[in-house]
Amino acid sequence: MDVLAESRAMQAWSDRARARGERIALVPTMGALHEGHLALVAEARRRAERVVVSIFVNPMQFDRREDFERYPRPLGEDAEHCRRAGVDAVFAPAPAAMYPEGFQTAVQVARLTAPLCGAVRPGHFAGVTTVVTKLFHAVRPDVAVFGEKDWQQLAVVRRMTADLDFGIEVVGVPTIREADGVAVSSRNRLLAPADREAARVVSRALAAAAAAVAAGERRAAAVVDAATAEVAREARARLEYAELRDPATLEEVTEVAVPTLLALAVWLGGVRLIDNRVLVPEGGRDS
Repeated sequence: MDVLAESRAMQAWSDRARARGERIALVPTMGALHEGHLALVAEARRRAERVVVSIFVNPMQFDRREDFERYPRPLGEDAEHCRRAGVDAVFAPAPAAMYPEGFQTAVQVARLTAPLCGAVRPGHFAGVTTVVTKLFHAVRPDVAVFGEKDWQQLAVVRRMTADLDFGIEVVGVPTIREADGVAVSSRNRLLAPADREAARVVSRALAAAAAAVAAGERRAAAVVDAATAEVAREARARLEYAELRDPATLEEVTEVAVPTLLALAVWLGGVRLIDNRVLVPEGGRDS
């Protein structure tokens, strides 16, 4: 497995693979790899001969300096996970390599970034789309694999990739969960034991909303109420948002008549967790 730290070295690696007629799949990460990331690697392996995992904690997408500084960075452990998973190359640039002195360019997607996380984290998605653009140029993949836990991010990257004619297939992989229903996340490492226990409320809230839809409820406000009531029962949890949105456009909906995205953001202590579920009414088709 090759470990590369400069964009030009990464580009040269990809050029050699492409000259051999090999497809390249990229799994962009911020490190602290877990089973969710490994599921993305497995999907990438199914779609390409060569798999690249990028590991870069991107300062541009953090709205709080303290959040950026405390984000876990176990690079040696991550490299070993990649080696065991059969990854062909790890691209792990330093911040100065990605954002050299004088850097002043950003890539932005408009409407899709306005609601949900975009509404409460100004500038976050400009950081995401800028770094993903740079990763795409460095790795030059045929396919890029992202997790559906970050549903809005996936939608934004798909829009950007189509709008800017990258010619890259963007693939989403369903969320991997712990045995108790908590979505696997690098941020789970930051939870105090009591908060990790309380984190189960997020998946319970999604399940409560799904149960309401299964029972025949179609009013968006009532479905959201079912989720928020569940969060309110957990004293350690603070709800940031719970919203029903069109899964593709992220426009707000008033009725669950077709498969509809329920997106949640919940704080536990100083850690923010996001999760989602597509709610499918009877007679609707899962997406």
